[in-house]
Amino acid sequence: MAWGSRRDAEFTAFVADASTTLGRTAWLLTGNPDAAAELLQATLVKTYVAWPRVRPGEAPAYARRIMVNANIDGWRRRRETPGLPEAEPGLPSAEAAFDERERLGRLLADLPMQQRRVIALRFLHDLSEKAVAEELGLPVGTVKSSTARGLAALRSALVEKGNQ
Repeated sequence: MAWGSRRDAEFTAFVADASTTLGRTAWLLTGNPDAAAELLQATLVKTYVAWPRVRPGEAPAYARRIMVNANIDGWRRRRETPGLPEAEPGLPSAEAAFDERERLGRLLADLPMQQRRVIALRFLHDLSEKAVAEELGLPVGTVKSSTARGLAALRSALVEKGNQ
């Protein structure tokens, strides 16, 4: 198999394995489904261009780093992060799990960007504090405090919304 076709096959397999998780990460980082789709597409394009330099087994982390950097660049250009639209009230009970995920997504979108990034990488990707610090270029102490503040804000918002 020629290098170009082997490269394409390897990348296609990576996309099939990682797209769902990367898509969720993009949504959590941007808080907007359209922006998440654009961020995912840009990430995959940049990852494909860099594919010859990506070490086997490190592709997910490499793509996440590209995604985080692209999101930061976009945020710097816009200087704002759009929120998620409100869910329609009165969803049927069969969709309760979906509704809860949507509610949590809106609460995540309300967090400051750094807290949202840390929470997404720590709990969606199950990365250690050290790994999150390396990916975001932050001190471990900042990751710890951002995690604590973000979780406290989510807990408070969930309790507040539950009492309404």
